[in-house]
Amino acid sequence: MPMVPHLVTALTGPISELEQRMLDATPAIERWFRLEWMEHTPLFYCAITVRNAGFKLAAVSNDLHPGGWDLLTPPMWPLAVQSAMVAIEKICPEAKNLLVVPVNGLHSAAQVRSLQQLQRILYRAGLHVRLGSIDPDIKTSRSIESPDGEPLALEPVLRQGARIGLPDFNPCTILLNNDLGAGIPGILEDLQQQYLLPPLHASAALRRRSQHALAYEELSKRLGKLLGIDPWLIYPLYAACKPEAAFWRDELQTQVDAVLSRTRRKYKEYGIHEKPFVVLKAEGRGGTLHTLRDAAEVAILLPDPELPPEERPAFFIQEGLLTNECVGSCAAEPVVYVVDRFVVGGYYRTHAQRGADASLLGPDSGHAPLSFAEATMPPPPGHKLGASAPNRFYMYGVTARLAMLAASYELEASNPEPQESY
Repeated sequence: MPMVPHLVTALTGPISELEQRMLDATPAIERWFRLEWMEHTPLFYCAITVRNAGFKLAAVSNDLHPGGWDLLTPPMWPLAVQSAMVAIEKICPEAKNLLVVPVNGLHSAAQVRSLQQLQRILYRAGLHVRLGSIDPDIKTSRSIESPDGEPLALEPVLRQGARIGLPDFNPCTILLNNDLGAGIPGILEDLQQQYLLPPLHASAALRRRSQHALAYEELSKRLGKLLGIDPWLIYPLYAACKPEAAFWRDELQTQVDAVLSRTRRKYKEYGIHEKPFVVLKAEGRGGTLHTLRDAAEVAILLPDPELPPEERPAFFIQEGLLTNECVGSCAAEPVVYVVDRFVVGGYYRTHAQRGADASLLGPDSGHAPLSFAEATMPPPPGHKLGASAPNRFYMYGVTARLAMLAASYELEASNPEPQESY
């Protein structure tokens, strides 16, 4: 199974110095990852948003409960099936039944298509798969219509003792496709003799972006040392502002200014003629993203500096990265899917109304498929006949796996029961 498949990207220009470094160091990079995975356990799956600014490349978001499975092109499905097989064999080799817990309030056609494709992938991996809802409004089994005419069966989850399942379905593994952003329901707590993937402390209600960023920074420094590069080239600068700070808005403004100043110094060092910006995010998952180019904009965004601590949001400040890629006339960013420790594919997220410095995630986002590169492509100039073209998707695969590994580190550090493996 290839660690990073050859996929077509929107990149058509010459290979950058950073990309060439990664391609030249492929054996060392793969050995580094191999040794890391001997000590750490990958999550079952995740989807990583990558930003390529041309001069630097980094993961800017990591979804541990990804949807969008229907956006993977059919040639990618076998990779996803094989990777799911590997993941299940490590977790529960005798696994027979798997229960997928989807998001509450399942209504949209996109959610239905994604769940149907995820169900097919897991079925082909040798599992009986059913969908169990923890939505309190789902009290009886129901059939949800799908765009292709194949109904999706959704059944309310039942709890019996320390296990959950369906009336005639006793799963050994529970796969959460619900980030539990509204909180962890009691029906999922204190399960015994069942594998819950990802674990509860990976939920959006408990995760903090700064914890993931800290792990991602540490791993970027180690990989940067291996590649002989400035680690800033592969991770975004960041800071966090806690709501209990005495002068909360002033502290947030100070942290925003600090990230902008550090970015400005890096731009000057590398001769980059762009204006730095930061993206302000909620420390937890979700929430509105705000792009700031000056710390003074904090006072405009938050006009009331005297909010009581319990009403103050906790903020994560992330260095903003431009995207250097377009699909047609639309700014684009790759979203890379990883199952276990394997890259299985991805797609481009696009937005016709937003520029290269904006978030492309929103109701009006578009999606463009990635496809496998042609095996018959001629070798690049200077290469011997018969040599294959370089894998331009490889650097995205390295970045995505770095983010997957950072998530593993993050969850190990936040695990309330460290003796248990997830």
